[in-house]
Amino acid sequence: MTGTIDSESLVLKARPGNRTQLGATLVEGGVNFAVASTVAEQVTVCLFDDQGNETRYDLDDYDAGVWHGVVPGVRAGQAYGYRVKGPFDPAHGLRCNPAKLLLDPYARAFSGAVTFVPALVGHDPDDPGRPSDGDSAPFVPRSLVTDPSGYDWEGDAPLHHRSAKTVFYELHVKGFTQRHPGIPPELRGTYAGLAHDAATGYLRDLGVTSVELLPVHENVPEGFLVGRGLTNYWGYNTMGYFAPFQGYSAAVRAGHPGGQVSEFKDMVKALHRAGIEVILDVVYNHTAEANENGPTLGFRGLDNGMYYRLAPDDASRYYDTTGTGNSLNAGNPFTLRLIMDSLRYWVSEMHVDGFRFDLAATLAREGDNRFDQLSAFFELVSQDPMLAETKMIAEPWDVGQSDSYDLGQFPADWREWNGKYRDSMRDFWRSRDVGVAEFATRFSGSSDLYGAARRRPTASVNLITVHDGFTLRDLVSYDTKHNEANGENNRDGSDDNRSWNCGAEGPTDDAEINALRARQSRAMLSTLLLSFGVPLLTAGDEIGRTQGGNNNAYCQDNEISWLDWERADENLRDYVKRLLALRGEHPVFRRKRFLTGVEAAELGWYSSAGTQLTDEQWGDPTMHAIAVYLDGSDAPDEADDGTPLLDDDFLILVNAYWEPIPFTIPPVRDTPQTWFVELDSYDPAVSAARVFPKHTGDLIEARPRSLQVLRAPRSELSRTDSCSEQLSPGALAAARRHDGALCRRVAARGPRGVRGVVPPGDRPGAPDTMAPFAIGRAAGGPPMYVNLGQRL
Repeated sequence: MTGTIDSESLVLKARPGNRTQLGATLVEGGVNFAVASTVAEQVTVCLFDDQGNETRYDLDDYDAGVWHGVVPGVRAGQAYGYRVKGPFDPAHGLRCNPAKLLLDPYARAFSGAVTFVPALVGHDPDDPGRPSDGDSAPFVPRSLVTDPSGYDWEGDAPLHHRSAKTVFYELHVKGFTQRHPGIPPELRGTYAGLAHDAATGYLRDLGVTSVELLPVHENVPEGFLVGRGLTNYWGYNTMGYFAPFQGYSAAVRAGHPGGQVSEFKDMVKALHRAGIEVILDVVYNHTAEANENGPTLGFRGLDNGMYYRLAPDDASRYYDTTGTGNSLNAGNPFTLRLIMDSLRYWVSEMHVDGFRFDLAATLAREGDNRFDQLSAFFELVSQDPMLAETKMIAEPWDVGQSDSYDLGQFPADWREWNGKYRDSMRDFWRSRDVGVAEFATRFSGSSDLYGAARRRPTASVNLITVHDGFTLRDLVSYDTKHNEANGENNRDGSDDNRSWNCGAEGPTDDAEINALRARQSRAMLSTLLLSFGVPLLTAGDEIGRTQGGNNNAYCQDNEISWLDWERADENLRDYVKRLLALRGEHPVFRRKRFLTGVEAAELGWYSSAGTQLTDEQWGDPTMHAIAVYLDGSDAPDEADDGTPLLDDDFLILVNAYWEPIPFTIPPVRDTPQTWFVELDSYDPAVSAARVFPKHTGDLIEARPRSLQVLRAPRSELSRTDSCSEQLSPGALAAARRHDGALCRRVAARGPRGVRGVVPPGDRPGAPDTMAPFAIGRAAGGPPMYVNLGQRL
């Protein structure tokens, strides 16, 4: 941007304003500007016309840390920024410099881009203790005044999908839409593109419930990337916590600055119409201003020590727990307010359904730098009624601290990306000796992480891949990373990939290797989408997306990262749709609680011989095969209206060996059952319609590195009759009236029993009211009655 700058003699004065409304707010006759700074000596709001000419207004009113004032005649669309006079003393953490035009932390939209020139740096490079006198205004974006009134939401509201029914789908707005043939070219790479029927219809038909969008807050690339001809494609470099990123706006592209706000709302509304929640990946742990040698764009020049954590032994430097050069100071009231106001804004004004917090452990660190589950941030979130029904998801770690890995330590109402699930399942399916005990723990919801705190399996967000790291196709195609395109001589990106190339590094014409890779992909996807917890599917994994072995494509805004729809693996996509349909149709895969203790009969673990696992087998790390039994009618979860979520029985045969394993179908019930093959990851053509059914005691082969799902229909069993000898005539009649479908085991190795409604007179010593009870019979003893209102 270019233009002239008026002399300071032409500075005008704003009239008194309102300090409580931070940002630029339309009021009668003008705009109220309010910005926080506890160290400034003077704050000036600078207005820019279309030619870049600047007019300044001093905000003379200062109250409780906020500078504010009303500028008359200003309307929506006005471009502006701030200049701050105050102390410049880096050794004491003070970096005010009026030569730098600053972005409004509360701006709802921005226009323009950063041009990386020396004038962006706040200090003199030759003398860091002195301020730089270069004017940055021509080289930074403008904040924009917006008008939130008048948008028609058409009755839209957050969807509030239950966690047990949720399937997350992590996608990049541009990467998902840029090459989609069904989206008009002028909309590709934008919010409008994601709102298009071709995109929303695909997501709906696939079977996911929630999109988790990589950062859409206004962000700025790092200067060193721009110097290499690259950019920060992922967007984890935020400067505007209230503003949708203008780079994803078709309206901005068409010449309508500020149009990104309504376009984002249109996208949310379209996704909601398709039944898809919108989750934002948010970066409240650091900003785009980097370390002490980075650009002065906003926070640093407003109040450096208020917004950032400074090194305790050298306030000219930053305390960095993020690996980016700085960390936001979530222990400061103004910074904490910024974060909370931002969250509320995106829920109330933009209708999003939840947030995934990047490096969330940093938000729990205050003065003593310890991760604290009772930090001010967590307390405010838990007490906020607007956020109460909003999904909160943590990336439960940060960088470089002794307690950086905080998996399982977040508050009870949070969900967590489960890194142990990712690592264990990757190792299990490449036949590393992790053992079936680790597989079983992760598959059943990671009770070791969440059970002791009385959290649910849905606290675990299960994942195999995410945006950082290999795609699923690359996970089975590369042993090592190939990040040469990033310009760092392949030094960047993790070396701990837990991948296996199946016999050749990268693309190959070997049909056997390609078939093995496809089987490995299906096995891991089957595990992910049938495990207890909340699955997270990375966009493109269902169609075989590759990044050519790049496991850190954060700077690749090109074909490396964009989904290639023309080469989509349609067979894999159809298999994933079958998996998601199976999960959605059968509540036995979506349990809301851990199946342990007396509830353990609902979940059984068997060897390939059809016998329950022994302690020796549980402890054998070289064991790679297990049968998982899921009882669909034993103590089921309840629907919102209290209806038992009864289901078929399932048997999952898991074989991570490199050779076929014969499994004996175990006698999981007293009455023999007929088992139908629902799917087989070894061969997606396998289905119940193509394979003869099996019966209890039969042998069935689990082919190498495969997961096979067998189903025994509930309708086949007469559960009432199988338990009738344990019931009085009145209780039997009541149970039959309730479908007789609540037959269950009272204990893991205990007797048969039934759940039903037992009438008065049939319960010795029980109250004379109808109530749900569990009935069992100890060996040689009288019936046992357990009130189901209590946890068994």
